Amino acid sequence: MTVELTTRDQAMLDGDLGAAAQMAMRILVTMAGVYGAPRLLDIESAHIDGCLYHGFSGLEFARKLLAGGAKVVVPTTLNVGAVDLLHPEHFRGDAETGRHAQELMQAYVQMGCQPIFTCAPYQSTQRPSFGSQIAWAESNAIVFANSVLGARTNRYGDFIDICAAITGRAPAVGLHLAENRRGQLLYRLEDIPRHLLHEDVLYPVLGYLIGERSGSKIPVIEGLPPTTTEDQLKALGAAAASSGAVALFHAIGVTPEATTWTDAFHHQEPEQIIPVTLADLRVTLTKLGTAPDGKIDVVALGSPHYSLDEFEQLMPLLERYPPHPDVEFVVSTQRSVFAELARLGWRKLLKSAGVKLVVDTCVVVTPIVNIQEGVLMTNSGKYAHYSPGNIGLQVIFGSLEECVRSGALGYVWRDKGLWESGDLGLETGSASDSQSSQ
Repeated sequence: MTVELTTRDQAMLDGDLGAAAQMAMRILVTMAGVYGAPRLLDIESAHIDGCLYHGFSGLEFARKLLAGGAKVVVPTTLNVGAVDLLHPEHFRGDAETGRHAQELMQAYVQMGCQPIFTCAPYQSTQRPSFGSQIAWAESNAIVFANSVLGARTNRYGDFIDICAAITGRAPAVGLHLAENRRGQLLYRLEDIPRHLLHEDVLYPVLGYLIGERSGSKIPVIEGLPPTTTEDQLKALGAAAASSGAVALFHAIGVTPEATTWTDAFHHQEPEQIIPVTLADLRVTLTKLGTAPDGKIDVVALGSPHYSLDEFEQLMPLLERYPPHPDVEFVVSTQRSVFAELARLGWRKLLKSAGVKLVVDTCVVVTPIVNIQEGVLMTNSGKYAHYSPGNIGLQVIFGSLEECVRSGALGYVWRDKGLWESGDLGLETGSASDSQSSQ
């Protein structure tokens, strides 16, 4: 397929703007043809996943870009790397891998990218406006930007992301176009206890269920309370993007493109209506664990990176239930939050409690935890999904309070009433319209 190019696009393709821009444009035009995009469009920002070291080929690519004079032309942030640059002693891998990982991270900084090194740029320096065209990589960042902010990006991965940042262009296809953002599947929450609708632990479980059943289709959720927080939506989207390929979801009355049922579906009917009951959630809950309740070795929080609001919930729990000396307690966060923790005096309290704070990376993409075999407990659907395959630890999933109290005991503690039926029904005041009863 022939891709329509502007005069500037063609100049980049011809090498008039340098070797790096030429290579980046060549890759973008090739991928636009693969996607079936008739043209390219301007982007306002980018988020780069290629700074995470997976092997020497990624470093070679970055070196070639630098040698060609690569510079980003739009505000561009960096995803996590494989090393905590502020605490390099946390890295448990071999020295050569560590050096390559650091060189890769610095290479992207030299291209003009902002060194925030977080999977949650939307809670840091860069927050795209509604309707803005962006080129973001990292699955949870993509789904949050599309769903919660109403910005527009496809699922970009390594190398295409930096090509878009260097050229300021992206293929005009997929979720960049309004007509492709229509909801396809309706997930109707039925008889979920009202108390559970306000519990943070619901959201990664619901997201994991939706991801499994949706694949790459666009889900619409009916029944979430209007008070659903950004951190809850963050957890939902991250889990949905882990168990499936969800890049956009709508929640009626909650997310910006789903003020009403008809808005979410663009005045059309859903392809399928899928009821979600408490029993369905309990089944999904069992899929998030690979080990029976018992002794634990690690508690890991912060995937996506922990926000300041999440630390506000964590601090009083840790004061009441400090970690057992035999349990490693790790929280991953981003640099801006890490600095705020120091200002508030919380960083000292966390250190004295035995909590290891990690920035720039997280425990499932690089060797950070001290053990190589054992059981990790988490409240993150993303950690639960990736830990067994990525770092070889078995997983137990629980709420934040369950994780903290279990970390204090050294074995799993459960809130017996958390997933029990009780005050059933949809949240009063949840937004919908007349078609929601169809």
